[in-house]
Amino acid sequence: MDPEHTILLRILDEIEMGADPVTQLRFQGMLDPRGGMMLYTSGTTNRPKGVFLPQSALSAQTQSLVEAWEYSPDDRLLHLMPLHHIHGVVNAILAPLLAGSSIEFLFPFNPTAVWKRLGAPFIPPSKASSIPTEPNKEKITFLTAVPTIYNRLLSTHKSLPTKIQQATQTAISPINLRLNISGSAALPTPTKTAWTELSHGNVLLERYGMTEVGMALSCGLNFADRVDNSVGWPLPYVECRLFDADANEVIMPGEEIDATGRERVGEIQLRGPTVFKEYWRNEKATREEFTEDEDGGGRWFKTGDVAVRRHVATAGVRREGQEWCRGPLYFIQGRTSVDIIKTGGEKVSALEIERELLTLPQVAEAAVLAVPSRKWGQKVGVVLVLSPDFANTGRGGKTWGIMDMRRALKGKLAAYKIPSEMRTLKDGLPRNAMGKVNKKSLAKLVFADLLES
Repeated sequence: MDPEHTILLRILDEIEMGADPVTQLRFQGMLDPRGGMMLYTSGTTNRPKGVFLPQSALSAQTQSLVEAWEYSPDDRLLHLMPLHHIHGVVNAILAPLLAGSSIEFLFPFNPTAVWKRLGAPFIPPSKASSIPTEPNKEKITFLTAVPTIYNRLLSTHKSLPTKIQQATQTAISPINLRLNISGSAALPTPTKTAWTELSHGNVLLERYGMTEVGMALSCGLNFADRVDNSVGWPLPYVECRLFDADANEVIMPGEEIDATGRERVGEIQLRGPTVFKEYWRNEKATREEFTEDEDGGGRWFKTGDVAVRRHVATAGVRREGQEWCRGPLYFIQGRTSVDIIKTGGEKVSALEIERELLTLPQVAEAAVLAVPSRKWGQKVGVVLVLSPDFANTGRGGKTWGIMDMRRALKGKLAAYKIPSEMRTLKDGLPRNAMGKVNKKSLAKLVFADLLES
């Protein structure tokens, strides 16, 4: 196999020859535009498409993360992710290898096995035991996963033996676990809070990325920069803008608030060396997903995700090496095709409603989606998985239902944002390998009666 066309082999080869991973490895001779890797999109909103990532894009994506997240030879990453998505390949293999970090694979995911591995270096050997201690005693310093993995870790922790509970809390504390990252799906605030409490102060870092661009936005390494529900700032080498489709214009810095005092919502558009080249054998989709710009700086990729920009006074304090963490932060509102509900002339973010629902003790999982309405065009529907301990806390001891939900959300959300249709599932929301819910399929499954009418 020609190493000039194999990014992973080239990294391994350079490291084995003793090159300093960060300062000497620059992917020389590896920028063949014919390609480097192809991954498929998740298919949660449309049919999966093959994403053709040239070696130059892989190089830029990897270098961007090494600079922003400061991977180093001292890091040891516990790899829990599938290898058919950008998260598991670039974030958890290429970037750490470029920096000379160590990687341990633990797959398929098993929460008890993960806890045991994390806690292993911090469990004192028992003098009375003749059982040999576990190998791999080096501590894990870097963990990147999806929210469903963190939720399962949190839900199983109390069932662990006391000794392992104590050891794992030490293992995930800020002094030992240097970086814990959540991505590929929205992180519920209760999950983030529970992880911070369990870890004695560690804060999950949220970021935003796509198969087509790798990682594009990220919160910073300072805890103050990890603002709830924000995905931070554009990463090194990434250009980002918000495009207001209603006004047909770019939302420039300082224009985040409209004349009525409302935040302006715009589509995230990206360009730069991290962006993919084309969709495999799909010229039409490639043309449709890019737009040219008059500044001559190149075409912009239209992500299909919308966001607002917001200044947060406590975030963006300069730290050496983190100069990219400045200005207003980005807050994702959802995917235009499934997460933005147009009801009675208002645009409603499904993610905003889901965040509020997940703060309620009765709600274990929530998916907010649009259902047809003759009166409003669309109305807000929700599919819930109730927490077993609180399922029967409705009025009169009955099962918690739609009126209980509406009462609980009153005062937290505007009336038009509160779901008017509700369904429940017992066995959890159907998710793909990355923890994402296909809302179009879910709507057909649980709201078939409304869709047909």
